Amino acid sequence: MIRRTKIVASLGPSTDDAKAMSNLIRAGIDVARINLSHGSEQDHRYRADLVRHCARKRARTVGLLFDLQGPKIRVEGFRSGKAQLRNGKPFVIDTSLGGLDGTEERVGTTYKGLPHDVQRGDVLLLDDGSITLRVEGIDQHEVRTRVVVGGILSNYKGMNRQGGGLSAEALTDKDREDIIFAAELGADFVGISFVRNAEDIGLARELVRSAGSNAHIVAKIERREAVENIDSIIAAADVIMVARGDLGVELGDAELPGVQKRLIAEARAGNKIVITATQMMQSMVTSPQPTRAEVLDVANAVLDGTDAVMLSAETAVGRHPARVVAAMDRICCGAERHDSARVSTHRLDAHFETTEEAISMATMYTANHHTIAAILALTESGRTPMWMSRISSGIPIFAATRLQETERRLALYRGVYPVPFDAATVSRENLNWAAVEEIRKRGLVEEGDQIILTKGDHYGSEGGTNAMKIVRVGSVSVGKKAQDKDAT
Repeated sequence: MIRRTKIVASLGPSTDDAKAMSNLIRAGIDVARINLSHGSEQDHRYRADLVRHCARKRARTVGLLFDLQGPKIRVEGFRSGKAQLRNGKPFVIDTSLGGLDGTEERVGTTYKGLPHDVQRGDVLLLDDGSITLRVEGIDQHEVRTRVVVGGILSNYKGMNRQGGGLSAEALTDKDREDIIFAAELGADFVGISFVRNAEDIGLARELVRSAGSNAHIVAKIERREAVENIDSIIAAADVIMVARGDLGVELGDAELPGVQKRLIAEARAGNKIVITATQMMQSMVTSPQPTRAEVLDVANAVLDGTDAVMLSAETAVGRHPARVVAAMDRICCGAERHDSARVSTHRLDAHFETTEEAISMATMYTANHHTIAAILALTESGRTPMWMSRISSGIPIFAATRLQETERRLALYRGVYPVPFDAATVSRENLNWAAVEEIRKRGLVEEGDQIILTKGDHYGSEGGTNAMKIVRVGSVSVGKKAQDKDAT
C-alpha cells in the first residue's frame, strides 16, 4: 500500500550525519523541516545540503520547509538561569530590564510593546501554559502580575495572553533576513510563524518573490486572531499548518480539537494544503513505541483529511528518528484503510473557474466511480494534481513533471507522488506511450492496468491541462505510435 498522507520531519542534532538522514528518508519522510529558531546559518546550510544529497542518492523527492522564527514572545533571562515563581506572590514583567537580569521578583521580555497590549485582569501564560499570571497593574515599562499557578521558570520561555491579542507583527527583522537565506538554499516552502491575517501572508509572499524564490507560503496558525481570520488566510496562503503548541495555549485545551477539525476541513474546502503539527508522537523522543493516545491522534488527523502530519522534537533531538517516522508511516497507512478516508463528496455542486480545475474534478469523479488503478497527470505548475488531491480517494495520483521545484512541492500533497519526466524530449504522437511507460518501468503500474491520463495540448506552459483520457497499460505490443493511438 502506498501511504497517501505525507510526513514532515524536523531536522536537528539527531539527523546530522549522512547515515541518520539516509535512514530518515528510507523510513519515508516527504518534507524536511529546518527550524530557523534554533541553530546557526552554518547548521541550516549543512542540513539542507545533506537532505538534497541523501535524497538524490536514494532517488527520492524530498521537499525543504524553512520555518521562520517569527515574533515568539518570550521572557528574558535570569541571573541564576531560572527562578521559582510561588503561588500568590507578585511578579513583574519589566520591559526595561536587561537580558539576564531576571530575579524571583521580576524579569524582562523580548516584546517591548507588552504594556500596551494587556489590561488589568488579563491572564498571561508562560512556558506553554505551565505558569499562570494575572495582570494587576500596568505602567510605561512594567506589567505587574500575581502568580496564580507557579513553578520554575527558566530563561527565554514563551509567553501568551489567554484568549490571544498580543499584536506583535508576524515578520521580524530576523525573519526578513532568513527569507533571503532560505531562498538562497532553495526553499520549497517557507513557514510564517504567528500569522495574524492575510496581509501577513501577502507581505511574506512579496519578500519571498523579491528574494528570487517561488517557494510556497505556509501560514502557521498559532494565534486566536488567525483562527478568526482563517477564511482570508486560507485564500492568501498555499498551505496552512495547525500548529497546536501556542494555539492550544491561547485557545485552551478544550477548544483545540474542534478548531483542528475545522481548520483541516476549511483548508481542503478552499483547495489548500494542510499540515497537522506539534507533539503528535512526543513520547517517542525517548520511547521506542508511541502511546495509544498518540496513535489515535495521528489516525484522527488522517481520517479528518490532513495532507501531512509533522514531527518536531521526535526527529530533531529524539533517540531514534527513523523509528518514529516508520511508526507514523504505519499508523497513517492503517487509518487510510478506513472507508471514510477513501470517499469524498467534496465540490460535487461546485462551479469550476478554470478548465484545468474542471478536468481535475472530472478525473477524480471518474476514478472513484470506475475501475481505475492510477491517475497520471502531466504537469508544470502542480496545480492539476493539487486539485485532484482535494478529493478523498484510494487511487494514487502520479504527477509527471520536468521541474524539480514542482516535484518537491508535490511531495507535500496528499495522495500525490512526483515522477521526473520531461515531455519536451518526446514527440507529440508518442507522448501518451512515453508517459505511461515511465511509470510502468518504475513498477508503479502493471500491464493491463486501466489508468487516467491528463495533459494539455501545449505541454510546457502552466495552466494548460485540458484533456483526460482513459488508457490501458501495454494494450498493444507494437511500435510506440501504434500503442499511443490504440491505447487512448
